[in-house]
Amino acid sequence: MTDQPTEPQAHGLRINAQPGHADIRIDNELLPPGTVTGYTLQHDIAGGLPLAVLHTRQPDGLVFEGLARVAVGVAKSPAALIIEFLNTIDPEHLDQQALNRSDYGGGPGATARAMLTTLKEHARALEGGTR
Repeated sequence: MTDQPTEPQAHGLRINAQPGHADIRIDNELLPPGTVTGYTLQHDIAGGLPLAVLHTRQPDGLVFEGLARVAVGVAKSPAALIIEFLNTIDPEHLDQQALNRSDYGGGPGATARAMLTTLKEHARALEGGTR
């Protein structure tokens, strides 16, 4: 059995951030300086507690204890996110969507512009939870 919970648990969280520096306390315990390289806070008012994702350097022996849902994660690079997104696109479907756009203007770069616009729309739809 594992000691880790399957879902993030509620803990007291305090972040005192200044440009280039943040003191982060979980259950009033200050995390060692330089441990956290970034963080993301998400809050859906109807969904209850906010979610804090801490991006860490992963030093040996680090323990997070700690009323936000706290999850520890490693951020993906922008390139990895783009590749992951593009892997979900059906090339034939993209081709048809781009060529059938009402704003397809023709001329040099028209197909590329139409495809990029279509891809941006797909990304916005994914971000908003629709598609």
